[in-house]
Amino acid sequence: MISVETTPAWRTTHVGASIGLLEISGVNNQQPCAPLNEHKLRVAETLRQQYGQLSRAELINLPVMQEYVRYYKRFDKTYHVLLQLESLVHKGKNLPQVSPLVDANFMAELETFALTASHDADQLANRLWIDIAQKGDTFCQMGGAVKQIPPLDMIMRDEEEICCSILYGQDHRSPITPQTTHVLYVTYAPSGVPESAIQAYWQKVLDYVRLCSPDAHLEQQRLLTAN
Repeated sequence: MISVETTPAWRTTHVGASIGLLEISGVNNQQPCAPLNEHKLRVAETLRQQYGQLSRAELINLPVMQEYVRYYKRFDKTYHVLLQLESLVHKGKNLPQVSPLVDANFMAELETFALTASHDADQLANRLWIDIAQKGDTFCQMGGAVKQIPPLDMIMRDEEEICCSILYGQDHRSPITPQTTHVLYVTYAPSGVPESAIQAYWQKVLDYVRLCSPDAHLEQQRLLTAN
C-alpha cells in the first residue's frame, strides 16, 4: 500500500478540502473489456438524457460541478470535466475508448464530476504528499510539455518530483498503460465538494474495474481532509 500524507501547507491553504485515495492491484489493463464498453454506451445515453437540455450556466450551477468551477475560476481556468460533459451531451461526442482503467475513471468523473487522476502506482516513489505549488514550481505533463504551476494550486508529489496538479493534470512518469497492473486513483475535492461525491466515485470505479478484473484487490480506500 502506498503511503500518502498531507502537508501543513495544504491543510491550512485549502481548509475544507478532501483527497480520496483508491488503490487497486491485480488488474488486467491489456485487453478491451466488452462488458465495460457496453456499459459505457448506457452511461453516455443516461448523461445525455439527464443533462442534454441544460445550458452551460445550468451545468455550471449543478451541485459539485459549481465547486470545481469556482476553484478553476480563481486561476482563470475552465474546469475540464465541464468541457468534457458539454462535448458529450451538447456536441454528440462519444466516450473515449483508451483502456479499461482509464475508461473507468473517465466515466466515473462525468457521472460524479469528481476530479480524479489515475496513476500507474508502480511508477511512483514509495511516499507521496498532497501539497500546494510554490512560486516557480514546474512539472512535465503527460504529453511532455513543461508547465509552471500557479502558486497555491493543489498538487501531489513523491520523493522525486511533482506527480500531479489540479490545473494541469498528471505527470509524464505515471500514466496508465496497457501494462499497468496496480493503479492509484486520486480524487481532488476543493472545499464545498461533499464526501458523498468521492464515495460515489469510488463505488463506480470499483464496479467498472471489477467488470474487467473480477479478482482485483482493494489495497486502500481512504479519505484525507483539511479540517
